[in-house]
Parts: sequence; structure tokens; C-alpha cells
Amino acid sequence: MIEKVHHLESLLRAHAPLLVAYSGGVDSTCLLAVAHRTLGDAVLGMIADSPSLPRKALASALNVARSLGVAVEVIATREFENQLYVSNPPNRCYFCKAELFTRMEMLAAERGFSALAYGENADDPAHLRPGSKAASEFAVLAPLKLAGLTKADVRDLSRFYGLPTADLPAQPCLSSRIPHGTPVTREAIALVERGEEAVRSLGFRVFRVRYIAPSGARVQVAPDEMPALFRVRDRLFAVLRHAGFGSVEIDPKGYGTPSA
Repeated sequence: MIEKVHHLESLLRAHAPLLVAYSGGVDSTCLLAVAHRTLGDAVLGMIADSPSLPRKALASALNVARSLGVAVEVIATREFENQLYVSNPPNRCYFCKAELFTRMEMLAAERGFSALAYGENADDPAHLRPGSKAASEFAVLAPLKLAGLTKADVRDLSRFYGLPTADLPAQPCLSSRIPHGTPVTREAIALVERGEEAVRSLGFRVFRVRYIAPSGARVQVAPDEMPALFRVRDRLFAVLRHAGFGSVEIDPKGYGTPSA
């Protein structure tokens, strides 16, 4: 692990000043924190802000960056203006990341940054990640992956540095709650965001509210939280209907796909 961290620090120094894609998740927070410890003011985090980013996640990411003393810029991205993204194909993430990296390139050119980086780790299979294709096309570095840091390593390193994200569950964008082929609309995204806030208010930690057009919800929670789910079933249905869902169902298999 120590050798991996030294390798990571060397990579970061070799590409300073550095612009880092930051979402507030486990990987990007760890990368930004290590980059700041290594490069000081020669690093800037950039948050891509769009309807698919929950407002609570944005506020949390900014609070974490502030607590670390890291400078962060929030840039509005426009993937919702791209029909290739909105149509929600299996490679939807490619168009999202391409928009992100386009905005990063523009900011880097304006501010004089030498390189772009994002938080892919050594466990992420590039051939299954459309975003990896976009990163390759834009020559965006994946320092965690290049240093051989796995997801477990990233969590361990985050604990070592006392980062509040060390044990944070995976939090992919809200568009991932909409099945491929169903258009990603601002209305559907807003409905999912309200739904997940409602489920969170009942005390659940690891879950998803899947969107079923035109206004249905399929709720998935982690297996160890399933007993609690059935205890509050009536309240769950009530809060989700209040959030705007016309129908609600519980997935009996629970939630078991952290990347989605």
C-alpha cells in the first residue's frame, strides 16, 4: 500500500498543476485530498453540476472540500441538451463523461492546468465503463488506477486520512435509476431525487428508487435492511406517493449492484 501511495504522489507531481473531476464520492474525494496534500494550491477540483446530481450530494461534496481546504469550482454541464444522452442508450455514461471532460478542457485552458484527472480505480473494468472510453479520448489521467489502488485501498487510504467519505456507499448519478431505452428527462430525474430523499428519511442507507415510466417506483434496499423495509412498508408507500409516484413496488431481491 505504501508503495502504491508513493507511486500515486509521483504521478500527481509529474502532472501538476492538475484539474481533478470531483463528485464527492469515495474515489474522487480521496484523489482530490491526496492531490491537495501533494500539490497544495497546484490542484483544483471541478464539480460537474447537472439535474442528475442530487442537490444534497452537491452540498455534501462542497462541504467536504471546504473542510479539506481544497479549492473547487462548480461548472454547469449540458448533457441534457444532447439527444444521444437523453435517449438513454447502454453507453449513456460515455456522453456524460465526454461533456464533463469537454468542460474540464475548457477550464484547464483558461486557468493554465497541465493535465486532467478523474477517480477511476484499479477495480474498475475499463471495457465495461463507457466513461473510460471518453477518458482515453480526452487523455484524462486515472491516477488511482495507474498507481494500482483498488477500491479497498482507496477506502483504507481515506480512513487513514480521516476522510468522511471512507465508508460512503456508491452514489452514481440519478440517471442510472432510469432503465436504458427510457428517456432521461428532468421530470423523471426530479421524481427519483424526491423519492430517494423520502426513502432516506425513513432511515435507509443503501438503496435505490428505480424509475418505471410513466410514474412508477421500484424500491431496492440492501439485503441487511430488508427486514426494516417491510416493517415500514405502509409508510414507504405513503411517502413515495407523496413524492409524486403513481405506483410503488418493492423488489424482493433487494439491492446488490453497487455500481448502479
